[in-house]
Amino acid sequence: LHMGKTMKEDLTVVVKYIKQLYPPEFNVFSTYAELYHNYFASQVKKNAESHLEDKDIYLLLSWVHNIYPKDMRKDHVLAEELEKVKLGSLLPSSLSKELEKKYLDSEEATVKNSLSKCLDKEIQRWKEDKEPEKLNGHFQSELLAIFVIQSVYSGQKRAKDISMAVGEELSHRLSRELPAFLKSYKDAFEDFKEKSKKHRYYKPILIANINNCWNFRDYAEKNMAEKDDNKASILSTLSDIENSGFDVLLQQLFAQLKPIYKKFTENKWDSSNEIMNEIIKTTSTHLSDFRTLKDPFYHAIVEKIHARLVKDYIVRLLKRKVSLKTPAQQQNLAQQISKNAADLEAFCTSNGSQAMWLNSALPKLAEIIRLQDLGAIKIEVATLATTYPDIRKRHLEAFLYIKANLSRSELKSILGYLADSAASTSPGAPLFSNINVS
Repeated sequence: LHMGKTMKEDLTVVVKYIKQLYPPEFNVFSTYAELYHNYFASQVKKNAESHLEDKDIYLLLSWVHNIYPKDMRKDHVLAEELEKVKLGSLLPSSLSKELEKKYLDSEEATVKNSLSKCLDKEIQRWKEDKEPEKLNGHFQSELLAIFVIQSVYSGQKRAKDISMAVGEELSHRLSRELPAFLKSYKDAFEDFKEKSKKHRYYKPILIANINNCWNFRDYAEKNMAEKDDNKASILSTLSDIENSGFDVLLQQLFAQLKPIYKKFTENKWDSSNEIMNEIIKTTSTHLSDFRTLKDPFYHAIVEKIHARLVKDYIVRLLKRKVSLKTPAQQQNLAQQISKNAADLEAFCTSNGSQAMWLNSALPKLAEIIRLQDLGAIKIEVATLATTYPDIRKRHLEAFLYIKANLSRSELKSILGYLADSAASTSPGAPLFSNINVS
């Protein structure tokens, strides 16, 4: 700092007061500038070749790449004259590269170490007999994501302050650390999930960890290139953590719903409105717990519930337990299914589900049961197959068991129509592909 200040001040005096006292051919400014530069460069080289602490390496590289070429040589008084002298770098390229490598290795190790310690602390927090903190009604452990992202970002910024090239190299190295950290985080989360089921705050901790994923996801979406493999790895790991947490949170609800759904076929679809009310009431009791999820995750879990409620209803329709011979009986069942579908849609939508693609499945199936004209049934089947291209012959065959007044040839004609339309359509959002027909 002293040498830099002295050089800058002295050369300013040379430009302003001394240069004009000599004939131009003396190149007096060049003489001064070269002598000062050579002395300065010899001292920097001497320092660079001695044992340096990490912070000294950073300072030295800042002088070589940043302070000396930008703050001094671009000074508004000196820039024009220094341009004519063509001074070199303060350090030989080979020595500069050596220092850069030491700095990058050290910085990478420091960030990796701090992330590891941060995860250890987080795991310890899970083991404490404490409920996670809430922010705006959502369980969270915000410090984890903030600290990890800050560690990576600060490292990248410090490196960029040396030079763009050094910044890009460190960014490239650290871009591998975040996916590696999140994989370790996922392993720790899975371990807690399996071994701590009796923990007093088991579910709140799961919810806090799902919520943690949001900051990581937001950071990756905003700061990483679309084609970056690390970004894909990060988002995939976060999805694994989120879905793994959702599965546990939904286990109890789905276990409670299973015997209620069985009542549809056990009662031959009598009292279906009462059964649907029971399904809705049971589901409602669980939704208040899920409100502690951040909004994107709350919507995601509600959509999972919505998909499961529709799927389980379709499963009961495909059980071949009810076979109706008369149009009147079929009309009656179609009305019940339509009413159940409307109640289900209203409930899910009012609780935040945005999975509109699910809403037409049950009404379309009800319409197929209601219709008696073969041509109209085929059109409705084609529409169903266009909306849900993962429906297969086996699903439709099991469903059409309900329509006992269809002849064998009519049934074959309808099934053949589906096979043709389904074959030419690629699968969209899965609904029927998750349903096994016994």
